[in-house]
Amino acid sequence: MRCLFALPLMALVSGVALAADPKPVIVKVNKLAAPVPAGWVSEKPANRLRSFQFRLPAATSGGHTGEMYVMPDSNPDYAKYFTRWKRDFVVPEGKTADDLAKTSNFDLPGGTTIHLLDMSGTWRFKERPFDPRSKTEERPDSRVVWVVVAGPDAACHLRLSGPAAVVAQQYDPFIQWLKSLK
Repeated sequence: MRCLFALPLMALVSGVALAADPKPVIVKVNKLAAPVPAGWVSEKPANRLRSFQFRLPAATSGGHTGEMYVMPDSNPDYAKYFTRWKRDFVVPEGKTADDLAKTSNFDLPGGTTIHLLDMSGTWRFKERPFDPRSKTEERPDSRVVWVVVAGPDAACHLRLSGPAAVVAQQYDPFIQWLKSLK
């Protein structure tokens, strides 16, 4: 008799699990697109400048989550952005922002170049960077990877950010996702 009750319960639980497994979100970056990595949760963008925004899973149970967003219609001058973004980190005495910064780039087919700036340490986070009324919040043990996607006809930028452990966990899937853009 217990089996008679267990079978419908198992079917119900299986159906719920299947229904909770959403289709991957396809993100457009300039004229390129690819589905984001599993586990990234799509959110309503925090402002109109963002076309996509995702919550990234915490590295540990009960830990802080990370974020990835896309801002379309940017300037392709990555050097200009990188100079400004480097100032968002507290530089320890005896070091320079360039000591904290790791830069790299790679090309995608069709003339698109991905430029990356990767920084770790205490991040001076500001919700609205150009708003003088927006308060600065120092976030120790953070990591931010800024990306400028410079294509032949358009440019945008992305930001992968959060606690250093979260970004470390999501870095390889993020890079693989960028390389999969077609």
